[in-house]
Amino acid sequence: MKMPTRIAFTLFIFIILSERNLLAKAQNTSTIPVNVGVILNFDTWNGKMGFSCINMALSDFYASNPHYRTRVVLNSRDSKSDVVGAAAAALDLPKNIEVQAIIGPQNSMQANFVIDRGDKARVPIISFSATSPSLSSPGSSYFFRVTQNDSSQVNAISAIDQKYKWREAVPIYVDNAYGKGIIPFLVDALQNVDARVPYRSVISPLATDDQIGEELYKLMTMQTRVFIVHMSSKLSYRFFNKAKEIGMMSEGYVWITTNGITDSLCSLKRSVLNSMHGVLGVKTYFQETKELENFTIRWERKFQEDNRAISNAELTVIGLWAYDAASALAMAIEKVGTTNFYFQKTNASSNLTELEAIGISQNGPKLHEALMGIKFKGLAGDFNFVNGQSQSSTFKIINVNGNGERLVAFWTPENGLSRKLNSGNTSTYFSSKENVGPIIWPGDSSSVPKGWVIPTNGKKLKIGVPVKNGFTEFVKVTYDPSCNRTQVTGYCVDVFNAVMKTLPYAVSYEFIPFANSSGGSAGSYNDLVYQVFLRNFDAVVGDITITANRSNFVDFSLPYTESGVSLVVPIMDNGTRNAWVFLKPLSRDLWITSGCFFVFIGFVVWVLEHRINDDFRGPLAHQIGTSLWYSFSTMVFAQREIVVSNLARFVVIIWVFVVLILTQSYTASLTSLLTVQQLQPTVTDINQLIRNGEYVGYQGGSFVLAILKKMNFDETKLKVYDTPEECDILLSKGSANGGIAGAIFEIPYMKLFLGQYCSKYTMVESIYKIDGFGFVFPVGSPLVSDVSRAVLNVTEGEKMKNIENAWLGKQNNCIDSKNKVSSASLSLASFWGLFLIAGVTSLSALIISMSMFLYKEREQIWISYHSEGSIWRRIHDTLRIFDRKNINFHIFRKRALQDESRIDSNHVIGASEASQNTKYLQSPSSYTTHTEPPFACLGTSGTSPGEYGDFNPNGLASQFEPAMELISCPNLDGTITLEIAHENY
Repeated sequence: MKMPTRIAFTLFIFIILSERNLLAKAQNTSTIPVNVGVILNFDTWNGKMGFSCINMALSDFYASNPHYRTRVVLNSRDSKSDVVGAAAAALDLPKNIEVQAIIGPQNSMQANFVIDRGDKARVPIISFSATSPSLSSPGSSYFFRVTQNDSSQVNAISAIDQKYKWREAVPIYVDNAYGKGIIPFLVDALQNVDARVPYRSVISPLATDDQIGEELYKLMTMQTRVFIVHMSSKLSYRFFNKAKEIGMMSEGYVWITTNGITDSLCSLKRSVLNSMHGVLGVKTYFQETKELENFTIRWERKFQEDNRAISNAELTVIGLWAYDAASALAMAIEKVGTTNFYFQKTNASSNLTELEAIGISQNGPKLHEALMGIKFKGLAGDFNFVNGQSQSSTFKIINVNGNGERLVAFWTPENGLSRKLNSGNTSTYFSSKENVGPIIWPGDSSSVPKGWVIPTNGKKLKIGVPVKNGFTEFVKVTYDPSCNRTQVTGYCVDVFNAVMKTLPYAVSYEFIPFANSSGGSAGSYNDLVYQVFLRNFDAVVGDITITANRSNFVDFSLPYTESGVSLVVPIMDNGTRNAWVFLKPLSRDLWITSGCFFVFIGFVVWVLEHRINDDFRGPLAHQIGTSLWYSFSTMVFAQREIVVSNLARFVVIIWVFVVLILTQSYTASLTSLLTVQQLQPTVTDINQLIRNGEYVGYQGGSFVLAILKKMNFDETKLKVYDTPEECDILLSKGSANGGIAGAIFEIPYMKLFLGQYCSKYTMVESIYKIDGFGFVFPVGSPLVSDVSRAVLNVTEGEKMKNIENAWLGKQNNCIDSKNKVSSASLSLASFWGLFLIAGVTSLSALIISMSMFLYKEREQIWISYHSEGSIWRRIHDTLRIFDRKNINFHIFRKRALQDESRIDSNHVIGASEASQNTKYLQSPSSYTTHTEPPFACLGTSGTSPGEYGDFNPNGLASQFEPAMELISCPNLDGTITLEIAHENY
């Protein structure tokens, strides 16, 4: 049973396969051939590999889709690496073969003409290896680029430059459309990361080894050591061999190659790889899949069969792009259909040229539209066109070594550099502390090159120095005719020499004076700085101030001097002695305020003490005098009156503290006026010079002139001085006598000037904030950062002090004139806080006291206010109530008890001696006899003994009324005793 079953199954399979083959043959007989042109350089490795991949792509495509009715028929043309050959093929294929599309050409130089012909004939041009950005123009609607645009890798290159903080880079490129196309994009990308391109090295595509060597020697003389190489892989092999030969693949150099070179490294010989040891390269990334692995095996076998003379062939990304390009074209052709595969011929005419005789493809627009919509997963990754351009832009950063290449990082537009790339998403990175792996640099160095060096060819840096007549302590240029030698010395020069010695490497330089033919200055300081921008000088050393305007053209090191612009004016002695000198310590406003407060405090104390203190009662003149006397006597703490109110005591304590501060300050200021030399500046404010129209001086060639113009100084009122001696003469004359009223100095010059003339002039105001002196370098110079760090090291050490003492020591030999200038009179601004405290305290006490008075006397005041009469009468009544003595105050109560006790004592004495004293008394008829109960004594005035005064007819209480009073008291035996009650003042 088993054998018949197997036979039946085998026959069934055979029948099925036979039917399938018959169906395929039937379909093949009905397929429509579509001519497609191929323009490649078959004498090159990329040409052979690309054509092989195209054939395999079509075979694989139709093998997997046998039911498709269209079949691409390749019509290949060998351009022989010649632009003319590619142009001839571009004319022949559409005209004679009527191809519907062209795959190729191979390089960017050939592509321009072919693309133009394709646009005119409406024939899509699909290139898998032409990478120049110049080919991507809006007018090339029928051009499709499967490969990556060269401009897509410039940001990866600039990211490397930015990571290692290289400030300069030199592009080295081949002199053709392929080489030139990337340069504008590369320069912009480098500038975006603050890297300059000081030079562009152009290599002819036909350059000999000697010509390459000559250009490399030129690069060796420059200080930049970062080079970006963009040329064909064939030319690059000879280039790097020559660079290694002359010693430019040694330590300190940085070489970065574009993907045009790096993508072909696998096909290089080991000798070429050795010459490129340490090179960094940008390489196209494609995901390694199982399909790619299988295809690579099949391709190697197929290619080896077709090209037995070539051994060890390795597939590159160009072959993958060729495979995907052919697959996409086959899909688009099948999508368009099977009709209209013909050209519309132009009208025949003998006058038509070869170019004009080419017809127009009727299927071109549809095929163009179909290609724009093609999307699939290709061998090189996701395939799709956006404006005719492939969109994949992920790159690998590789490091070349003797054994090939080593991956050190990935780069994507979204995330920049990273060590690892997520295989599932080309824009997602794993987190990594270090985004670039270890790199072996040229010369087998693991240390990152700094990107520049001082050239070793003996060339010295040209350092410009100013030529000046004055302030030569900073820079001095002397010429020795005997030996025809120029010597440059000075403070700035010594600082620069010290800084350069601090650098970790040797720098050779020479000072060149900025002088004209006669030996004088060739221009202003701005002109000297601009020479660095023009590259006439490599740097400038001198008393060059760092300003914002100059920094637009050059770079400055960190400043090594103090900063600022100040006004210097003459000083004069105002210490004239006169009878009124005692008034000068305090300003007028302070005198007036102090006097007002003395009166005010006296009034407050009177209000607080009047009802409870006899010292502040009595006649009007007496009360006014006592109040003023008490207040003013606090100046010398001689007040005799005792205040009994707690509120008054609190006010007096605060006021005595204020008076203490005032008197001590007055004493110190008066002592200074009488004993110290009174040196005062003639001008204290620069605006005073502007208002008065005074003449002002400034140093010749300085940027200070621009500052004075900005401050609205009249240019006719500005005078130039070159030396300290000239400035001294102008200041001594004064503005009215042809001189100046003030001089504008930068801080370093001011210190030097005042060091010589400290007894005559002083600085009164800092009028402008600027940086100090700095060294000038070209924009982007790599020396700036190193020199700035060295400046910090020098200025913080003893070396700087020694240099200052050697050149600027005069400023330390004279006492600072600012210490001799006395301050102005003491003003209210220095004491208003004290007066505020005293005023608030006094007013608070006054308000509290009046509130207590109104509350205690509210009944009488209420009665007064409800009585008939005018408002003034009511106020007068309230004041009369206030003027009364507060007999309920504890002091008065205590005194009343003392008086009552004394009266009782006198009464007892009078009763015991009544019989003895009767004979001395007058007749009883002379006195008034009272019959009140015992101990009820009345004064002659009819007031009770406890009341010490009343309103006199003038409305004021007399404190003298109770001083002597006749008291009549009845004795026990009916007699009357007269006593005189005395009251001490």
